[in-house]
Amino acid sequence: MLTTSNQYLQAVQEINEYVNQAKYRASVSVNSEVMKTNIFIGNVIIRNSEWGNKFIDNLSQDMRMRFPGTKGYSVRNLKYMKKFAQIFTEDDVDEYGLGKITWSHHQVLMSKVSSKEEYIWYLEKTLEHGWSVDDLTSQAKSQLYERQAVANKISNFEKRLPMEQKAMVLDTMKDPYMFDFINYTEDMLETDIENELVRNVTSLLMELGKGFAFMGQQYHLEVGGKDFYIDLLFYNTKLKCYVAIDLKTGEFKPEQAGKMNFYLSALDDLVKSPDDNPSVGLILCRDENRTIAEYALRDMSKPIGVSEYHLCTDLPLNLKNTLPDVEEIRSRIDMKK
Repeated sequence: MLTTSNQYLQAVQEINEYVNQAKYRASVSVNSEVMKTNIFIGNVIIRNSEWGNKFIDNLSQDMRMRFPGTKGYSVRNLKYMKKFAQIFTEDDVDEYGLGKITWSHHQVLMSKVSSKEEYIWYLEKTLEHGWSVDDLTSQAKSQLYERQAVANKISNFEKRLPMEQKAMVLDTMKDPYMFDFINYTEDMLETDIENELVRNVTSLLMELGKGFAFMGQQYHLEVGGKDFYIDLLFYNTKLKCYVAIDLKTGEFKPEQAGKMNFYLSALDDLVKSPDDNPSVGLILCRDENRTIAEYALRDMSKPIGVSEYHLCTDLPLNLKNTLPDVEEIRSRIDMKK
């Protein structure tokens, strides 16, 4: 007796999934052995470090002669192996899943990150989001670890979200957000920046993070017979909640928190389904003014965060606090007169 078409398709799908998983497990196993080999070679180089670069130069030549046609023994790559062995042991390969990403990913991390903790964080994010080498490079250049993992974020999420939701929301939030795909000019209004974000929605979603789905610009809410509009509305499939974003070109003002609190109340009553988590608000400003923002959020009933956003004309984070501001420059000039 022949099986029905649905039964047949289900059987094919089951086999397909198993074969793909088996291929993945095999590739990870092979790649893990490559990582262990690289660490072994790196340790040999470390033990012979008294010879300096001459040892690596000679080793590169000899290894390529002994294994013709095999790539990976260039001087540059051997130096990466040495660095890899200085960070990890062979036991770390299985513990941290180092074989789950490519050696090219590892090369990016070795050249971009400054600590083992940061390295592992990017590795886990790469696996979570499926980042390519180019994606990982872009995220590391944008200093995602500093903005998302260790940033001192401004929010009332700790008090206003359920235990199971707040950790995920805090992990998703960044400060600042990098909108460097927008060519900013001084005459741009909030609506202009908003339009540019929507026009570059793919880049926007990449910056916001995993699970964000764009629901609309100037999202309409009718409350008490009057019309209200949320600048940008998203739904996050991972957080299972709506995320409302209010975009400001200036510094944060206390009344903006009250406005966002109102939007979230309306979303929870009019849009949110019973299965959704409480809606979350995010106010993005050019200057967050931490003290004012913390006071403004303290007694708000809805979960709200405040972050800065940077455009392509802004300084990198690692330079922002090292250069003098305009007033300081002027005072120095006056002192020299």
